[in-house]
Amino acid sequence: MLVKTFGSAVFGVDATTITIEVNIDTGINFHLVGLPDNAVKESQYRITAALKNNGYKWPGKKITINMAPADIRKEGSAYDLPIAVGILSASEQIDLPELNGFIIMGELSLDGGLQPIKGALPIAIQARQEGFRGFILPKQNAREAAIVNHLDVYGAETLKEVVDFLSGDLALERVQVNTREEFQLHLDNPLFDFSEVKGQENIKRALEISAAGGHNVILIGPPGAGKTMLAKRMPTILPPMTLNEALETTKIHSVAGKLGKEASLVAQRPFRSPHHSISDVALVGGGNVPQPGEISLAHNGILFLDELPEFKRTVLEVMRQPMEDRKVTISRARFTVDYPASFMLVASMNPCPCGYYNHPTKECVCSPGIVQKYLNKISGPLLDRIDLHVEVTPVTFEEMSSERKEEQSKAIRERVVKARSIQTARFKETAGIYDNAQMQSKQLRKVCRVDKEGQELLRHAINKLNLSGRAYDRILKVARTIADLEASEKIETHHLAEAIQYRSLDREGWMG
Repeated sequence: MLVKTFGSAVFGVDATTITIEVNIDTGINFHLVGLPDNAVKESQYRITAALKNNGYKWPGKKITINMAPADIRKEGSAYDLPIAVGILSASEQIDLPELNGFIIMGELSLDGGLQPIKGALPIAIQARQEGFRGFILPKQNAREAAIVNHLDVYGAETLKEVVDFLSGDLALERVQVNTREEFQLHLDNPLFDFSEVKGQENIKRALEISAAGGHNVILIGPPGAGKTMLAKRMPTILPPMTLNEALETTKIHSVAGKLGKEASLVAQRPFRSPHHSISDVALVGGGNVPQPGEISLAHNGILFLDELPEFKRTVLEVMRQPMEDRKVTISRARFTVDYPASFMLVASMNPCPCGYYNHPTKECVCSPGIVQKYLNKISGPLLDRIDLHVEVTPVTFEEMSSERKEEQSKAIRERVVKARSIQTARFKETAGIYDNAQMQSKQLRKVCRVDKEGQELLRHAINKLNLSGRAYDRILKVARTIADLEASEKIETHHLAEAIQYRSLDREGWMG
């Protein structure tokens, strides 16, 4: 007897429906075809034990299972459940009249329990698009899949629950999530706030400009100056995520298996802070079984690289193209997958190996040339993609002990949102550009017009402060953002003057 069940395969952040054809005939062999990997091939042993431990029989006949399309590689253990259900139905141990209306996914334990899967959200989205009635999956992933409207999602804990539900002997509770309500519930609940940072007003100003224009930023300062503390509070001043951004971010975390149990929607902007020992594959994604890397997990949020010069050179260099294209393409011999990677880079570093170069009170003990060598660990092309270079100075005792109330993140975010709304209106006719940092040369010349006085200031800065040529465009972009924060139509001279001071690392001789 031939029976078809339906599962799904995830490639990149999208899913493809897989038809699992189970045919039982005379004989005693077991054949599993359709490009299964080792985890899928091993399903026979898990399914055999699960069936026997739940009162069912393993058919003593020839079992042929085809996973179509046969030219797509099937990976992982999540096909255990649809294969087991197909075997039970094809061997006529149970009657499952509703089988064709469901996508079924889940890994089986030997006792018949269901283990969580990866990629539940993109699978649910694809199931709705193809008109399936519902999605049956492990209970731990049910809320994640229930984000998708107009699809019946049922979470089960055991194989027997699934079989009894499909045969009509058990009514599983449909899992429902009010997506907009869930989104609003988690939207404004930050763990950190800028009001906790004493002093550092000039640094807060720079980070506000960075958030308002989507600019990458690097913080340079001695140990203990507050670089990490400031960076961790950056997500609290970014504009709140839209529902579409939240769904897109949740898909990536779902595919990577980073959503916790009973989790649903990622409503707060991600903040990823990988250790400097990370490999290039872990950062950008890839591997034998391609998975999203840290830059994709930071999509619509912030990637924080602490102690930037300590990262391996190859790791930093592979970021260059994703920072421009805002996506990562992983190519293999048989397929290619794309992962979104639209993130803000926030980096920090000490000015030298000992950390006290240019310190107001402590003396640097690094030998001559070491400071420049330390900076040279960061390549020019990567540094060129960082718009703001901010010097962080230590906080004085008076500032730390002050009782003065600092400005809250909420107030800063309001100004950032207003500036972003100006940019949204400005670039509404330009596809793929949403903020000032993404401007190309064409938009830059049109949007960032400077009067004669401003041009003279720029010429003077480049000649007298030894600013590099690559700093010119970056200064204009940052100046445009500063003008947007003041709701100014034109870039004024004082906007340019403030933007110029954020190019510290472009100054010749700054590092000794």
